[in-house]
Amino acid sequence: AILTLIDKRKTDDNLNPAKEEFCYDGGIADLVKFMNESKELVHQDVVYIQEKQSNFELEFAVQYNTGYSETIISYVNNIQTPEGGTHETGLKSAYTRLLNEYARNRGLIKEKDTNLMGEDFREGITAVLSIKMQNVQFEGQTKTKLGNPEAKNLVEGIIYNKLESYFAEKKHFETGDLIISKALGAAKAREASKKAKDLARQKNSAASNNLVGKLSPCTGKKAEINELFIVEGDSAGGSAKQGRDRSVQAILPLKGKPINAEKKRIEQLLANEEICTIISALGTSFDGDFDIKSLKYHKIIILADADQDGGHIRSLILTFFYRYMKELITDGYVYIGMPPLYKLEKKDVIKYAYNDDELELCVKELGKNYKLQRYKGLGEMNPEQLWDTTMNPATRTLMRVSVEDGASAERLISTLMGDNIEARKQYISNHANFNKIDDFVKRGN
Repeated sequence: AILTLIDKRKTDDNLNPAKEEFCYDGGIADLVKFMNESKELVHQDVVYIQEKQSNFELEFAVQYNTGYSETIISYVNNIQTPEGGTHETGLKSAYTRLLNEYARNRGLIKEKDTNLMGEDFREGITAVLSIKMQNVQFEGQTKTKLGNPEAKNLVEGIIYNKLESYFAEKKHFETGDLIISKALGAAKAREASKKAKDLARQKNSAASNNLVGKLSPCTGKKAEINELFIVEGDSAGGSAKQGRDRSVQAILPLKGKPINAEKKRIEQLLANEEICTIISALGTSFDGDFDIKSLKYHKIIILADADQDGGHIRSLILTFFYRYMKELITDGYVYIGMPPLYKLEKKDVIKYAYNDDELELCVKELGKNYKLQRYKGLGEMNPEQLWDTTMNPATRTLMRVSVEDGASAERLISTLMGDNIEARKQYISNHANFNKIDDFVKRGN
């Protein structure tokens, strides 16, 4: 099968929506395997169903891993719908009802016990839903949310009937039982998570007070123009506080590294000071309670050193955002600050280079007898330099974080931040430049 992704925000040379084709010989079942490739699986087989009607087609594939994240990627007429919509609502409703009935019929949930919740069945899920229909109505901020009300009932009916038949077959009992076992474990964790969230809410006002001395807020009250710099370390944080535009720029220094959200449950995340500080500063809560309308800053800029530690901190923050505040990324609120790597000085001329290619250009412009400094960290810059190079909207370089392909993003995060060490080693081996020569010590004369 060929999956065509259409991005209406981009156009080709003829001003038509940009398209990119991905070929999966096994259709969406292969796509699910692709996303789960570096993960430990709950069951080996991919559950796959399809239905073709006169004006409506549906395909659904699902497989579980031992992780804690929910990954559901949906398409309408081959257009990805990252904001979800009525088709996903129908899927979740039917899926929850069907699996609760299956669990009771198999005696895995006792008569006296309450039903499991939808979120219990979605922990560790990797699923792809693809439908084709006529008269599609897209809505939402980026027009990637399905609005057709009839899609909910169609998807709900097909998913329920097809999965009911699938799990009624004895050969699929093992897979069904493993899914229920995973969900039962998630339900127990949910109770622990609820207690942790309740405790976090009780501490919310205290957390806001605790931001005093951590967060340096801006004086402006308009979220659409306000910026939050999440800065690595107190040293750089101090320079950023002094060099910023106080009217619109807030500074949040992190003393340590956030916890890896790919490997931890919610209650463990809430025990991490850096994660709690970020949640409090943004004002949105997180996970199921996340509310994008409460966001206090429409630019969230991660500002870390241009070294391995800085890269790790950026990865940890982005992983948390992707797993528990995904709309921050999909709606375009998250940026990476790009501090310069080099400072070149010759007489009264100062130039900054953000990478090795820019360094070469600067060297050609300056000629000989220049002074060269390589910044080891943000803390080496004084407030004026940090403002000029990294914080001033007129001169800085920002990189917006976006998700072009949900399946590839899912696989990449799982590979880089998950438990599969061999998959991570292989990725590094395939992508790292081991032949790069660092000749910095020979330069600057």
